[in-house]
Amino acid sequence: MVIKNVLVYGEDQVFTEGEIYIKEGQFAAEASGNDETVDGEGCFAIPGLIDIHFHGCVGDDFCDASGEAIGRMAEYEASSGITSICPATMTLEEKQLHEIMSTAGDYRKQEKSGAGEEGRAKLVGINMEGPFISAKKKGAQAADHIRPCSVPLYRKLQEESGGLIRLVDIAPETEGAMEFIDQVKDETVISIAHTTADYDTASEALARGASHVTHLYNAMPPLNHRDPGVIGAARDAENCHVELICDGIHIHPAVVRATFEMFGAERVILISDSMRATGLTDGEYTLGGQDVYVKGAKATLADGTIAGSATNLMGCLRRAVLDMEIPLETAVGCATANPAREIGIYDRCGSITPGKDADLVLLDKDLQVKAVYINGRKLVK
Repeated sequence: MVIKNVLVYGEDQVFTEGEIYIKEGQFAAEASGNDETVDGEGCFAIPGLIDIHFHGCVGDDFCDASGEAIGRMAEYEASSGITSICPATMTLEEKQLHEIMSTAGDYRKQEKSGAGEEGRAKLVGINMEGPFISAKKKGAQAADHIRPCSVPLYRKLQEESGGLIRLVDIAPETEGAMEFIDQVKDETVISIAHTTADYDTASEALARGASHVTHLYNAMPPLNHRDPGVIGAARDAENCHVELICDGIHIHPAVVRATFEMFGAERVILISDSMRATGLTDGEYTLGGQDVYVKGAKATLADGTIAGSATNLMGCLRRAVLDMEIPLETAVGCATANPAREIGIYDRCGSITPGKDADLVLLDKDLQVKAVYINGRKLVK
């Protein structure tokens, strides 16, 4: 296949007029002759987006522990231009966590065997958000199931998932957290999250092997000129990447712009943190067993606590560019290459590079999705 008349997003994060070649489900360096030709009509051609932190959409949640639910979520995400997904768990009782991991592992086995349906985003990992967090910064997490870091529990869950856990969230000030980092830092990405840690504690965690911060600014102390906390520690640790939710609710546009200045675009990862109401209408839903009330783009618990977002990653990217003055080239990199590198899948996705899976999105000038390709096959919308 040849897709012509497009602005191709290159590995140098620059758009260039050109063509894209696809052969046997992968990007190719050149045409192979007698190829189907598609006119891209001057669209932006970008890699499929990669969301490494979201909970649900279209009425389903990853924590429902249902293969059918994962499939429906994957279909919706794909239709929105998100072609790889790394959904997040919540702070739940241990039995539920085992069920979630086993279900995801089984789903992935079917996906790899080719038994899964086409037109779905690929399940590339799991983000284990909880239960190793601080009750003082639980946000929308359930306090009853918060527990100290446990290497045996993590490793059991990792085994049940088939090795899918790509990130584990911890509060570094809690019991056993530093020792947990020491033992598993080479097995997964350790992220600081839902924490009251001060600068020194967060800095120690990052020096010992943590390298990621979950939804920066949310569920952690604010940046203060005398007490910079997790945010300041993350800024000073050059190997640390940070998540940003650009849904227009979680973070003010001025702070989004300041974050890019502070960290540099190469260290920022756009996420959605979306919950099951995403893609549906206003109403009452649930997240982690708690009631959530959704109105417009805002999802909250009964007490007003923000409970995830109701915007998918493509919507967040669009808002970052159109409403927050982040350059399109920058935003695309933060939703494709950066997350792919962070969870170790950049060898097969995250850029339009010969040899990688042909996961591709065509956007019009208003950044609306015109076409999605997964493994070189166009989704039928």
